[in-house]
Amino acid sequence: MKKYVLIFISIVALSFKARAQSGFENILLADVNDSQKLLQAYFAPGMEGFINGMNSGWYHTAKVHKKLGFDISIGASGAQIPSEKDLINISALGLSSSLTSTATTTPSFSGSDNGASFQVNTTVQGQNVTADFTAPGGVSLPANLVPAPAVQIGLGLPWKLEAIVRFVPNINFGEDQDESSLNMFGIGLKKEITDWFGPLDKTPLHISLLAAYSSMTVSYGIADITSGPIRTQNALAEFDLNAFTAQAIASFNLPFISVYGGFGFNSGSSSFNMSGNYTGVFDTGFPAPNATVTETLVVPSNLDFNSSGMTATIGARLSLGFFKIYGSYALQEYNTANLGIAFSFR
Repeated sequence: MKKYVLIFISIVALSFKARAQSGFENILLADVNDSQKLLQAYFAPGMEGFINGMNSGWYHTAKVHKKLGFDISIGASGAQIPSEKDLINISALGLSSSLTSTATTTPSFSGSDNGASFQVNTTVQGQNVTADFTAPGGVSLPANLVPAPAVQIGLGLPWKLEAIVRFVPNINFGEDQDESSLNMFGIGLKKEITDWFGPLDKTPLHISLLAAYSSMTVSYGIADITSGPIRTQNALAEFDLNAFTAQAIASFNLPFISVYGGFGFNSGSSSFNMSGNYTGVFDTGFPAPNATVTETLVVPSNLDFNSSGMTATIGARLSLGFFKIYGSYALQEYNTANLGIAFSFR
């Protein structure tokens, strides 16, 4: 399971880490209000994409297991970031006059490789100083899809209930494995209500209600930087995500193939935090040894992101005995595709 999860999450986290060390920490050279606006705009598509992906793949049938029947599902969801979110309109951010750029746009998390150049004009130790930095480029995402895992177990309970659990233990990854890690947990409950509709319970049609919640934490250490306009020590970045979905779902189950779908509401939130020591190196315009001055940089407080809206899903499942292959597509804020396999008993 570790290998599977790393394929679909840590590849993004590691790419993101590489971007972090090539640019995003330099944003902290700006005034804290400006750096917060830039970081918020940069991360928003990725965080919102993760939320939409985490809310997908919870089911591949509306039919619940018999008591103590179970299935193990291994799937992957990909939430597609809309192309209009690939670029940040710099003028729309309301940055202060102390931060300037000749560019009009810069890439977001899902944008192109090359970030815009910025100049900071500020006062340090009573002197007018400057610092130049380049904003980070985007993370390379296949087809602009933010991946999310869906490794889960469903267990049949009395009263036509089914409990669903997603769980990934703490996994360390990357070069600095003491600092970089991820974990995920989710729980859901499915209640079949087919018998509420009279004779429908004698047909291949099944109807259920589903509620599910999941959370994920990804953290990674940023290697100490000892040269350039910003210096870091014991730097750590972390994002925490929470997602909730409530849906009415239906499936038409035949011996070899089933068609399923759902309609409901998704919501979720995420936060991004940075810790450690960050020092800015600013140019004074004077010759050495007074060419630069340093200042401890202020890290923005929690960056918060939210995503919510209606969702509609359509999918199909092929049954080969206890072995299932399924796929679905959800229309929602970030349209999401899901593919997977399941081993189902009773």
